[in-house]
Amino acid sequence: MIENVNALYAAFKAKDARFDGRFFVGISSTGIYCRPVCRAKQPKAENCTFYRTAAEAEQAGYRPCLLCRPELAPGASVTDATADLICRAARMLEENCGNGLSLEEIAGRLGCSSRHLRRVFTAEYNVSPVQYLQTCRLLLAKNLLTDTDLPILEVAMAAGFQSLRRFNDLFRKRYRLSPTALRKHAAEGKKRNDNMILALGYRPPYRWEEMLAFLAERAIAGIETVKNGEYARTVHLAGADGKRVRGWVKIGHKPEKNALSVAISESLLPVLPQVLARVRHLFDLHCSPDAVYDILQGMNDIRPGLCRPGIRVPGCFDAFETAVRAVLGQQITVKAAGTLAARIVERYGSPVQAGFKGLTHIFPLPEDLLALGGDIAKHFGALGVTSARANTIYMLAHAFAQGKIDFGLCADPKKEMRKLMMIRGIGGWTAQYIAMRTMGWPDAFLETDSGVKKALPGRTAKELRVMAQAWRPWRSYATMNLWNTLQEERDVL
Repeated sequence: MIENVNALYAAFKAKDARFDGRFFVGISSTGIYCRPVCRAKQPKAENCTFYRTAAEAEQAGYRPCLLCRPELAPGASVTDATADLICRAARMLEENCGNGLSLEEIAGRLGCSSRHLRRVFTAEYNVSPVQYLQTCRLLLAKNLLTDTDLPILEVAMAAGFQSLRRFNDLFRKRYRLSPTALRKHAAEGKKRNDNMILALGYRPPYRWEEMLAFLAERAIAGIETVKNGEYARTVHLAGADGKRVRGWVKIGHKPEKNALSVAISESLLPVLPQVLARVRHLFDLHCSPDAVYDILQGMNDIRPGLCRPGIRVPGCFDAFETAVRAVLGQQITVKAAGTLAARIVERYGSPVQAGFKGLTHIFPLPEDLLALGGDIAKHFGALGVTSARANTIYMLAHAFAQGKIDFGLCADPKKEMRKLMMIRGIGGWTAQYIAMRTMGWPDAFLETDSGVKKALPGRTAKELRVMAQAWRPWRSYATMNLWNTLQEERDVL
């Protein structure tokens, strides 16, 4: 893609949002680099150099544009890298830029050596993983300096810098501007507020209402709320020192900016990169909707309106919570499963003061449920959960606590699904649903799902599976399109 300079300049000139985050433009006449959607005066083609990542542009000596703000660009999707390994490595670096995770540890999670990761990453992005990590930290700090009133020391620590001096030195070297000067520039003509609100960009279109409807229908009382076009939830995460922190996040939509607004409690500063990474995953912000629609638009030949551009696959914020919710939802209605989950939260969740109506608890940790021991069926039975599902949840908690199954974005979904199905009570539907939501697997297809069958009536599960072959590798998005048509029919009725 980067070699096709004429096509990239045309996309830059057209301000084509489909390419936002997929390349950056270094402008030699100004010394800055921009997103392809930047609204500044169009530079001449001979002054433009194109880079695959912000890190590569910074290594070439360019500093980020203060108008289009490269730190707000959506991240790489799986269609943007020649190898899925590299894409997942980039996401891991973004998520862990604040907790000091070493390259060896990241490579270990990806199932390769640090030497191999360094070689393929540099070959793809023209920067080393360490250089990419530095840019992740600097751009996160720039985002915090621009959009919050946090003290500069707290900004440096939240972005993963071990000392204020190191932060100041690298910031001045890369951006030719001190953190204080940047904040002063950003504050000009801008109304400040007491909340910590950041923005996360996406590639349009984004069907926000469909995403909210899905989350609202499955929201667990006490943990999540969907009100006034916003999603809010409680959060508990472990920091780099192992200490758990609690807080809340609230996400809204800013369609005029192709971004989501993310309000975060200050208690979550020690785990800020993790929080932002989980929000990106939950709302599928890495998606390239044009690439998905190119493959799935054939669904409209079956029935007009079956596939719409901009559909996202909801991820998850807490993998254990989502997995338990999936088990509870087996062979019962979505509403009934939500009722059972709310009872478990009320009985075994930890109370928390979130400051929002409806947010009262933290979801139980795997260790909390393991503490119930062999009596879990008795305890859960009093809440209306069958003994079979209670025992499945107990074994699932064991898998989480012992790390036997990888539920992260670096997982091999097919391998981990096989492990999941070794747990009594977890079959193909549940394993695929968990992989789709927790591991970000884009190619799940639930041919035995009642909603899928209802959306495509008159076909057997085998016929549906054969039909869905044409929708690979985006069958998860096809599933969401099918479910959404059912929601639309209910709304009409």
